[in-house]
Order: sequence, then structure tokens, then C-alpha cells
Amino acid sequence: MTVQTLAIDGGPKAVTDTLPSFLTAEGRTFDGEEEDLVLEALRSGCLSRNGGRMVKGLEQDFAAAIGVKHAVACSSGTASVHLAVAALDLEPGDEVIVPPITDIGTILPVLWQNAIPVFADVDPLTLVLDPAEVEKNITSRTKAIIAVHLAGMPCPMDELREIAARHRIVLIEDCSQAFWAEYRGALVGSMGDMACFSLQQSKHMTCGEGGLMVTSNDAYAQRALLFSDKAWPRDSGALGSWRFLFLSQNYRMNELSGAVAWAQLKKVADAVQRRRLTADALTGKISGLKGVSAPLVPSGLNPAYWLYMLRIDAASGTDAKTFGDALIAEGVPAWAQYIVDPLYLSPIFAEKRTYGSSGYPFTAFASQEFVPGLCPNAEAALRSCIAIHWNENYSSRNVEQIAAAINKVAAYFASKS
Repeated sequence: MTVQTLAIDGGPKAVTDTLPSFLTAEGRTFDGEEEDLVLEALRSGCLSRNGGRMVKGLEQDFAAAIGVKHAVACSSGTASVHLAVAALDLEPGDEVIVPPITDIGTILPVLWQNAIPVFADVDPLTLVLDPAEVEKNITSRTKAIIAVHLAGMPCPMDELREIAARHRIVLIEDCSQAFWAEYRGALVGSMGDMACFSLQQSKHMTCGEGGLMVTSNDAYAQRALLFSDKAWPRDSGALGSWRFLFLSQNYRMNELSGAVAWAQLKKVADAVQRRRLTADALTGKISGLKGVSAPLVPSGLNPAYWLYMLRIDAASGTDAKTFGDALIAEGVPAWAQYIVDPLYLSPIFAEKRTYGSSGYPFTAFASQEFVPGLCPNAEAALRSCIAIHWNENYSSRNVEQIAAAINKVAAYFASKS
């Protein structure tokens, strides 16, 4: 393999084209369908879900697409997780098992309900929850597990469902990065007691900001809908102060967002399939590189590739941070080491920065010490991964250039080892 001067050292970039990005029209799938529904909403004069048809249409069709009874639309992916957690009506100090590698939006709703996030370690190769680690962290206070399908990779749902059923705890899927990913033929979002999706700008389908919580449990759906709208049962017609049934939020989705998301729903399956095809093509072009591994896909799983999680080990001749920085300089859009540190090292946990100086609910109920070493697999996995941004509109030429960049950087460091 020819060794070339890296772009980070002044050489020419391997990626010379401007790649489609989720921040530009070239990287999204907006067209006349979104425009027509947005204009219809505007011309109706009603931009609130209470009186409009867009959000309700989105909820009905999204639930049907996932194969569940109910969907509740809301203002963000974080809000969708909050709806699921709030639907459980937890007591202060109740515990929810979570992974240490995810977006903070998976974790914050647990704290807002004054419950305790308990971190369970991950599989070091797939970076999703390890069922054995989940089992180890279940206590008498455990009420739920939040299984995050990270970067589009489904969690081991059979094992997690068995654990949840045996311990009589609720299983919540966070599908924010995994639209239309499949686990043994089933769509993610259809296997837990509840599931959450994000419609943020970078996701497989988007309305800029938004979320959806889905479930087939009538009681969870009803409480989540109430929680999203100040716990006001609007169909009662009541106006007295008693109508606000419990402490809640206002997470309503507006009709313009609902219109865009409703149109996007028709396109998401195709967008995910195009991501799979180009991701598979990249995997074929980098196979055999020393110390560089494509994402591991366990048998029976069909990822959605929100990110393409490259793994770097010592055999490459360098570390993931150095390799990743060189790759980014070549023009590959990526995060070296993804989120860098597990979330339990955030000041929210390590320094208990919650409500003023109280440290609540940690000071009253915490069962873990939020220190390095809590989840060693997660810490090691983050030190070895590079998260390449993936997009449904990547062309074969885009993939060729990304592959050329990976091969170029790999050859350089292999020559130095």
C-alpha cells in the first residue's frame, strides 16, 4: 500500500467533494410533499395540535408503521423519553438502568422525575447494553431499563425482554438513532413496553426538532399524552383549576413540525435502506486493514447506520484519537472517540449538579459512585472508536473517497509501526 503525506501534515485531502450533510438540503429528503402539508397547515389558520390535523395524522400513521397502538408526538427526542419515564409515575429514588454511551437526553428525564439513573456497562464491540451487566445492577428499587439502539445498532432485545419480564420491570427503547433498524425481523420500537424517537435535524426523518413516544399500553399512552399537555384532559371540556391532574410539562408538537414529520414518514424506510447500502459498500472497501474494523453486526440484526462506528486498535500503529484527527483532516466528517467520556463523568453526576447545591436526588438515594472505572467496557470502547457521520444521500463516489481516506491514514500509521 502506497504511503502518502497526510492532509494533517500538509498533504492533499482524500475527500475532495463536498459531502451531503444533515445541515444542508443535499443531505435531507425534503420536497414538495413537505411543502404541501406545511402550506395546508398555514392556510388552515391553526398551528396548534389542538385543533389541527397534522400532528394527529403523524401519530396515527407512525404508530401503524411501527406496529403499535399509540404514538404521542412531542417537542424533542428528550421530551419523548420524558413522556415514557413520566408514564411510569415513579417515586423519588426509584432506579432506571441506562447505558453510559448515549445522548444526555436519554438520561435527563430520569433525573427530572427525581429518579436515579443506574449505569450498566456495554458490549465492547457493539457499544449497546450488555444484558449481563443490566442484570447485575437490578435492585429492589429498579423500575425500568432504557435500551438505547446506539448509532443505529439494535440492542439484544430478546435477552433484555427476558430480564425485564422476570424482574417485572418496564423496558423502554430509545430508538432516536435507529429508525427502521431491525432485530431478528422486528422493527426497533415494537419490542419494548414503550419506545422513543427523535425528529431532530440529524435523524433519519426530521422536522428540525421533535419526538414521538410509542406504546401499545393504553394507560402509558394516556398518561404520556396528558404529561405532554400540562395534564389537562381537554376532551373533558372543563376549565376549573382541578383539570390540571398532576405535575407535568408542556411538550406539545406544533402543526408545522407535524406536517414536515408526517411527510418524512413516507420516506424513512428508503432513507435507511440507502444508508445500509452505502455503509455495506464502505465495509467492503476497508476490509483487511490492520487494526481497523468496520462496525460489528451480530447475526439477525439490520442496523440503520445513523453513524458508521469505525474501531481502531493498537495493531493500527496509533490510537483512535490520532487516527480520527487525521481522518477528519482528510475531509471525512467524524467524531474521534464519539462522546469521548461516559456520561457518568459529566458534572451532573460526578459533581451532583442538579437542584442548587442540594445534589438531590443523588444525595438521598444514589447507589453508584460516578467515577472512572464504573463501566470499563464503555470507557475502553470510547477510546477505540471513530464515529463517521453517515447520510442517505452519499453517492458511490462519496463512499470511494471516504474509503480512500481510511486506507490512506491506515497505510501511513502502519508504515510507522
